[in-house]
Amino acid sequence: MKNESQKQSSSSLVLPRRGFLRQAGFASAALAMPSLFSNPAFFENRGRFAEELLTPTMTEGPFYPDSLPLDTDNDLLILNDSINPAIGEITHLHGTVRDQNGNPVRNAVVEIWQCDGNGVYLHSRGGSREQMDSNFQGFGRFTTGVNGEYYFRTIKPVTYPGRTPHIHFAVNTNGHRRLTTQMLINGHEQNEGDGLFKAIRDPELRNLLLVDFNPIEGSSIGELSAQFDMTIGITPDEDQAAEQQEARPEIRDRQGRGRRRDR
Repeated sequence: MKNESQKQSSSSLVLPRRGFLRQAGFASAALAMPSLFSNPAFFENRGRFAEELLTPTMTEGPFYPDSLPLDTDNDLLILNDSINPAIGEITHLHGTVRDQNGNPVRNAVVEIWQCDGNGVYLHSRGGSREQMDSNFQGFGRFTTGVNGEYYFRTIKPVTYPGRTPHIHFAVNTNGHRRLTTQMLINGHEQNEGDGLFKAIRDPELRNLLLVDFNPIEGSSIGELSAQFDMTIGITPDEDQAAEQQEARPEIRDRQGRGRRRDR
């Protein structure tokens, strides 16, 4: 447990605190950052009638953690009860997971992983261990609520050799991987030269992966907000069927097979 002086020191730089996010989750983050979450569009359920474009898939890459950290919550800036934050531009990353009919997907497990501010991944072969930011979690999980929303506190992605800045995403429901993709910074100069991004030929689909990182009004430490909404190819009926299958051991999905390992 942190003592009172540690709490004051930590909260002056990184907000909200680790325990705050762990216990109260997304709703508490909303209370802590009213300028970010007061916009009604943040929780908007658009109720579209036409089918939505599915978020395009991108490779998982070779750096999904080969050993998950003990701390896998949605605050990647602080490890456990440490008071030392990770290096980088603090980013409040949020969005909504929907099916192709525009319905929010509840209880989807959203995973993210990314390199630290020095370009090093958590994976054992993801870069120099000497240059690794030991305060950065590198991987996080969040389970969506009734509105399909998720929230992470992380850093703005940085460049590392051979790739434009990006954050990896995976969306799972009932133990099944539904989407593997990557989120890129809108307008970044390296996007057009990135081979994996260029492999998506349809401009409309490519645009679904580009995200603005906007300064949060009133933040004294230059925090950013980024919204990345995802549409996955699953209907409520399919989700229910998957849940029934998951209860039968002989047909459980074995995750990890057949994953492409480009970076």
